[in-house]
Amino acid sequence: MTSDAGTARDLRVEAERYLRALAGPGARLREDQWVAINALVTHRRRALVVQRTGWGKSAVYFTATALLRARGAGPSVIVSPLLALMRNQIEAADRAGIHAVTVNSANTHEWDEVYARVAAGAVDVLLVSPERLNNPGFRDNVLPKLIAATGMLVVDEAHCISDWGHDFRPDYRRLRTLLAELPPGVPVLATTATANARVTRDVAEQLTIGHVAAESETLVLRGPLDRQSLHLAVVSLPGPHQRLAWLAEHLDDLAGSGIIYTLTVSAAHETAGFLREHGFDVAAYTGKDDHTARKAAEDSLLANGLKALAATSALGMGFDKPDLGFVVHLGVPQSPVAYYQQIGRAGRGVARADVIALPGPEDANIWAYFGSLAFPHEHVVRVTLAALAGAGRPLSLAALETRVDLSRSRLEMMLKVLDVDGAVRRVSGGWEATGQPWVYEADRYAQVAAERRREQQAMLGYLAAEGCRMEYLRRELDDPDAAPCGRCDNCTGRHWPVSVSPSGADAARERLTRPGVQVEPRKMWPAGMSDLGIAASGKIGANLLAETGRAVGRLTDLGWGARLRALLAVDPEAGPVEGPIPDDLLAAVVTVLAAWDWAARPAAVVSVPSRSCPRLVSGLGERIAAIGRIPCLGSLAYASDTSTPRQFNSAQRLRTLWRDLVLPEPLAESVARLTGPVMLVDDRIETGWTMTVAAKLLREAGAPAVLPFALAVSA
Repeated sequence: MTSDAGTARDLRVEAERYLRALAGPGARLREDQWVAINALVTHRRRALVVQRTGWGKSAVYFTATALLRARGAGPSVIVSPLLALMRNQIEAADRAGIHAVTVNSANTHEWDEVYARVAAGAVDVLLVSPERLNNPGFRDNVLPKLIAATGMLVVDEAHCISDWGHDFRPDYRRLRTLLAELPPGVPVLATTATANARVTRDVAEQLTIGHVAAESETLVLRGPLDRQSLHLAVVSLPGPHQRLAWLAEHLDDLAGSGIIYTLTVSAAHETAGFLREHGFDVAAYTGKDDHTARKAAEDSLLANGLKALAATSALGMGFDKPDLGFVVHLGVPQSPVAYYQQIGRAGRGVARADVIALPGPEDANIWAYFGSLAFPHEHVVRVTLAALAGAGRPLSLAALETRVDLSRSRLEMMLKVLDVDGAVRRVSGGWEATGQPWVYEADRYAQVAAERRREQQAMLGYLAAEGCRMEYLRRELDDPDAAPCGRCDNCTGRHWPVSVSPSGADAARERLTRPGVQVEPRKMWPAGMSDLGIAASGKIGANLLAETGRAVGRLTDLGWGARLRALLAVDPEAGPVEGPIPDDLLAAVVTVLAAWDWAARPAAVVSVPSRSCPRLVSGLGERIAAIGRIPCLGSLAYASDTSTPRQFNSAQRLRTLWRDLVLPEPLAESVARLTGPVMLVDDRIETGWTMTVAAKLLREAGAPAVLPFALAVSA
């Protein structure tokens, strides 16, 4: 016992020496940090650490890595979900003398060199994205060697493993296979700051896969989730322009720099643009921005060159700026757990950070959209499996889209789940069926959907809470130590103002109701259309293309979004939208048309046929023609009298339109006589294929050019 105790003391001294190299001369191990490190290094356990952001989870795996490497172990493999997180981790490792490298989508040109250095033993830590684990080349050629040589496996943001988690990612399920293939005695560490009891149980159970050690049960180390620096508040304002004005009037009251989270890409750009107009250094950050722009924005915030980033959840897990002074939500996420994860970016290295929620009634509509992206119905899954089984060759996602009506993102998500379940396999060239039996877990999927609905109600409960807000969040994460924080607006009775100046509200309203969105035309036909009997492939010919179009606004806009959604929504009980275009929207249409810098003025107006709101669309075409004093030639038509169910991917949508959308002969004759462009009018642009096919028909009839115009675009 004395010898064991002495060995443990020596190991702890050595561990704290590595920790000081990582975190500074005053650093000391927390007790649970030491328990985890000792379990990993001495006992080669599998452990799950659930601790608040800033607690020091990365110190556990970097210190354990240094100790294991000193004892001859191979490199640690860290599965990490975000590039920002990887960059921060590599910099932290370097400070401790730990050589870390990564393979991800941003450094493909370095992969061969990285693999060679790993094989040569020159790397202590390899960070990989979960998506990389099922890349055929990596999985078949690199992963087996890596598994055999791995000294420790680390799963960061481990709540992503569980489909009960708020940010479930199918690629993380691949870890179940990896865990089963690890050699005996390889320690495994999973870490997260955002796991309630159900997610903790699920992840801990999954970590036991393939574990044959005597102590096979996962070691779970869970600590209190209070963050002493965070001061939570909710500010309820009636409309988006008041919320944006409030932000402009109070941004200077928030210390340091921070993050303003939005629920949509367009809201992030609108917010950043408005705040820049009011003299603040604010940049937008979204998943649709290119890598270079995102990296530059991150670096600017880290260097305090910005007051804030207006960001979607693309700036989430792992972004590490210890002195981040505030997090504001302009629209809130759909669960308290997701909210806790995002606010955890703030206050890691400062005594106080303000966390303010500015919720809007439109938040629930956005939650409903995300909720619609659940695992597909069994029929769709079976159709997919049959398509793969009958193809006789691997099918790419594009080829599958001609056989299965799912959006690209949902199709890929489904295939990743089926891959882990053993029903399909990703190979060079696409996906193939394995022929293994597969069971549709309808009850589990229904339970997950029900849990999502419960979380949404819990988020509404947080916003309306009269008691301590931090205690509420901690209880939602099943923190047994949850107690009043004494810091939030409800605990202190100090609430932020809930009014804005009239001039501020007017300025925000003007910004948000400034109409006009450019709409780029489709330029490529979907792949595989020949499989559907459609002669369309490659680039769309210049003689068939539409010009860059215009719309009044996006359905996701802070300003026009709610107005357009209300106008264009179809109420199942009330029937389709009908009636003339409202005056405010007509004024916006005129504003957009007046600012349109077309190369040639339109010579006529043609409408797209609408089954949902025919009077609105035809009336819009007629009003535009009257305002422009040009002829309205009428509308294209549908060959069939009945509408088809909504299509969810480009191939299926194009097939329907190719066969059903027609140009009546009298309209074709009128178009053939035109010497200027046709303005093509519709209520909304979703996929863009209706405008693409309509433009093709008009161009084939002799239209010199086609100018698409719609009231709204979907995103």
